Amino acid sequence: MITNKNRDNNDIYNIPILKFFFKNKKVIRSVQILTLALFIYGIYFGFKEPESGNIFTRYLFWGLFWSLFMVVTLATFGRIFCGICPHGFLGKYLTKIGLNKEFPDFLKNRYIGISILIIGWWFVYYTFPGFWKSPGNTALMFTILTILAFLLFYLYKDMNYCKYICPIGTLTKAFHKISSTFLGTYKEDCKECKTFDCAKACSYNLKPFTFEKKNSMEDCTLCMDCSDACEGVNFKITKPSNTLFKKFKTDLTEVWTYILIVAAIPITMSFHHGLNRTNIADQFIWSKTANFFEKTFNITSIDTVGMFSFFYALFFSISIVYLGMFIASKFLNSDTKKTLSTLGYAFIPIFIIGGLAHLLHSFFTHTYADIVNGFLYGFGFEEIKVSNLASRQDNWLKIFNFFPYLAVIWGYLILAKRINFFEVSKSKKVLAFIFASSLITFYLVLNFYRAYVFSTHGVKRGGHNHNSHKTSKMFQSVDIKQAVLLQSGKNKQNGAVCGMNLPMFYKTNHSATVNGEVKQYCSIHCLTEDLKLKKLPLKDIKVVDTNTLKFIEATKALYVIGSNKKGTMSPISKYAFKKKYDAENFQKKYGGEIKNFEEAIKVSLKDFN
Repeated sequence: MITNKNRDNNDIYNIPILKFFFKNKKVIRSVQILTLALFIYGIYFGFKEPESGNIFTRYLFWGLFWSLFMVVTLATFGRIFCGICPHGFLGKYLTKIGLNKEFPDFLKNRYIGISILIIGWWFVYYTFPGFWKSPGNTALMFTILTILAFLLFYLYKDMNYCKYICPIGTLTKAFHKISSTFLGTYKEDCKECKTFDCAKACSYNLKPFTFEKKNSMEDCTLCMDCSDACEGVNFKITKPSNTLFKKFKTDLTEVWTYILIVAAIPITMSFHHGLNRTNIADQFIWSKTANFFEKTFNITSIDTVGMFSFFYALFFSISIVYLGMFIASKFLNSDTKKTLSTLGYAFIPIFIIGGLAHLLHSFFTHTYADIVNGFLYGFGFEEIKVSNLASRQDNWLKIFNFFPYLAVIWGYLILAKRINFFEVSKSKKVLAFIFASSLITFYLVLNFYRAYVFSTHGVKRGGHNHNSHKTSKMFQSVDIKQAVLLQSGKNKQNGAVCGMNLPMFYKTNHSATVNGEVKQYCSIHCLTEDLKLKKLPLKDIKVVDTNTLKFIEATKALYVIGSNKKGTMSPISKYAFKKKYDAENFQKKYGGEIKNFEEAIKVSLKDFN
């Protein structure tokens, strides 16, 4: 065992501030315990307050842990989330006192974890948009996963739950390869080593002194137990994606993880959250299929557009990759499987780097405030609120639009390097490159096409409802001269929460005062988000009278809920009236039920469940 070491300049353990966080055992243990405490409290709070008003549980798991911390760290330091994960942290101790049986062969399948992620999270996310927003559902899911994890840790050795069953285990193992760090050892210290303390300290039965030779950290979770056991262990800053430019033992599971994640996140979101918000949304195949599906089976309780956007994204992505790699393999004199497992690593940047555009944009426009306000709510300080760091209309946010194109360039570069592993002529490599890069090129073209459609056809009236693929003339809209704008500032025509055009949805506009400032909303849906989810101290709440187009007191208004007039930000319409006579006439003509303000808020809350 090495007890003292002169380290290289690029060794993180040689940089005082980074050494403090990555090598100090007390600091690491403190972070692990803090993460565990938040994890347990988040689950407890989810069961205690299972409704959508509990913004702590929601934003702890789906804001802070995923995707903010996960994606940012994978793109920089690597798999450090796994190093502080409560399951892995406690699992080490359970494994030591457990039965240490051999893990069953039928469970030694890395596709199990990624399948749980794709189906259990992303399919549900797009088909039932509000399901995982429910704190109760979130708490239940993590409770089940925790029980399963601890059972497997106790029964079997080598932390195999993390390797095969954990929904993010394969994902983090696959995507950490794009990071700028690498854990290994100093060769000179390992030559005469007879104690192998670094390997003995590893709960995953790994040998850090072999990582550099293999050009792979294998299943290392960066828990740093090995670096505490021996000073010969290093953690170096390297060029981004450095391992991908060299040969290593490939894993086809990792490549399929890239393909499935690219399909499930950037491609599906481009279809559903992007193109489906334009004025030609009904022309896309996923919208047409969803419309046919709804008419045939009379199913409207799910987000059919989201579901079919997801299915088509998977179909297009898998088909494009397989066809491209099949053709490329012919030029490379190789079989399709080897070609895919060698070149598929070029798909990594599409999600990790390309996804940073949406992630960082969201951080400044709402994620930061969501997480902070969620923590304030969870620890009893809900009267304190923080605001967003930026508005969706701020032009400087456009700098993040560069990330998808950086991802494409990065992917092409990795592919160009890895295609050299095949010994064929240069001309064949060029032809193979064209076909092997089909998914990267598809992603690039999709970004260009989405920008073109938005600029040419514009944003679809009706906003971004999950089931808003049916278009019609906007009942809510008024001429800008008729609209009363109560809020001030350069963005006074945009909804305070969603940023949508207020005159376009004027007949469902609401307003409220918070901390002396007037906020105007496109609908009671957005008002409910601030009032009930974010717990803002809203006062003087008003709503537009559908008949007179004047603002009236919302608490005295009568709402016709569920009429056949289209709703704003919700499949259930809600139109307000000052006079009972007007509300009844509207109800007779368009249907619906007459409710008061509090009842309308309760109906709106269901959108978030």
